[in-house]
Amino acid sequence: MRWMRAAGRRLLILGIVLTGCVSSAGPVGGDEGRGPLTLATAGDLTGYLDTVLGGWNRTHPGERVTLVELPDSADETHAQMVTDLRGGDRSRFDVLNIDVTWTAEFAAAGWISPLDRSRFPLKSFLRPVVDTATYDGRLYAVPYVTNAGLLLYRKDVLDKEGVPPPRTWAELEQDAKTIAPKYGLAGYAGQFLPYEGLTVNAAEAVYSAGGTILGDEGDRVTVNSSAAREGIDFLVRGVREGWIPKAALSYKEEESKQAFQEGRLLFLRNWSYAYAVASAPGSPVAGKIGAVRLPGPDGQGTSVLGGSDLAVNTHARHPDSAARLIAYLTSEAVQRQVLTRGALPPVRAALYEDPDLVKRFPYLPTLRSSVLSAAPRPKSPRYDQVSLVVQAVVHDAMTGHETSEAAVRRLARELDAISSR
Repeated sequence: MRWMRAAGRRLLILGIVLTGCVSSAGPVGGDEGRGPLTLATAGDLTGYLDTVLGGWNRTHPGERVTLVELPDSADETHAQMVTDLRGGDRSRFDVLNIDVTWTAEFAAAGWISPLDRSRFPLKSFLRPVVDTATYDGRLYAVPYVTNAGLLLYRKDVLDKEGVPPPRTWAELEQDAKTIAPKYGLAGYAGQFLPYEGLTVNAAEAVYSAGGTILGDEGDRVTVNSSAAREGIDFLVRGVREGWIPKAALSYKEEESKQAFQEGRLLFLRNWSYAYAVASAPGSPVAGKIGAVRLPGPDGQGTSVLGGSDLAVNTHARHPDSAARLIAYLTSEAVQRQVLTRGALPPVRAALYEDPDLVKRFPYLPTLRSSVLSAAPRPKSPRYDQVSLVVQAVVHDAMTGHETSEAAVRRLARELDAISSR
């Protein structure tokens, strides 16, 4: 998703600024595997990536990194990466900053190389993030930035009403129906435009109800269940009953964050960046909001795991330099600065328990808990097709074109057609 790409790019910037503060991983094949690199990522929204890349290049003159900026759109970035990787040894890219959902696709296609686990501090990462970088039991990438969904809420409003933030869907619905209108607010929103964000929201609803969508690395369709129907119906019912506003059917991350930040929503499902931005000085709701884990039918729900991974092209010119760069960018010293400068979720577990960091970023314990209980989006070599089906079917159900039960049956049929190809 767009904000994740921006987050990944900011992480890259921060990591490269801190040249010289950590040691690199050991060589694989000595100097023969070292040399200049290209790093492909989505377009630089921050505007100073070229400048900070100069810091890395000054410190590693024999391993200069050239940035290749692709379009900001996730879909366009994916398309251009795939086109380049299909060129085999003619590829321009050595290291790729990829969405966590692309790892399985790229690995299955043979476009990225398996990595030596011993070169990277995987045991120091939050446990679930490593799973996003594996396929068929092997490590094909290294987690770079992680994330999990949070429920943002108007703490000032709930405090006035004397109620705690909701832990269950029933509590969320009740508060959205009864409290929100008293303060001129809409009840609840997520990212419900038919794009990747809706896939995330739908998966979270299904997972929170105890269901799944795919199994066995995408070979088995598991969505046709009562749990999946319960999850989808939570979203469908919200629009039908009005505590999810119809405007939310056109929301992506930024639009939904803006609605919450402008004081138009009581509850919002979004990533941690939305909390940081809405809490910043000058925000209309600064000092008035809180964040908790997503609710579920009977208690705390399950978030989808977000973020990006760093992978090495199978045809990388200097694979040892590529691995050294990845080890550097995921070191604790770099990840600490990533958090303090960018308020972005690091993959290093220890940072979430650092008292000084928790004081500066009070949502860290909640985010850590959400990440540790999170689940990846359905793994599949054809993830782009899977996501398109989920988006289309769930949006049709939320707009009233079919029932939740019919939507789940349709999901099962269409996903089965994809998995059997």
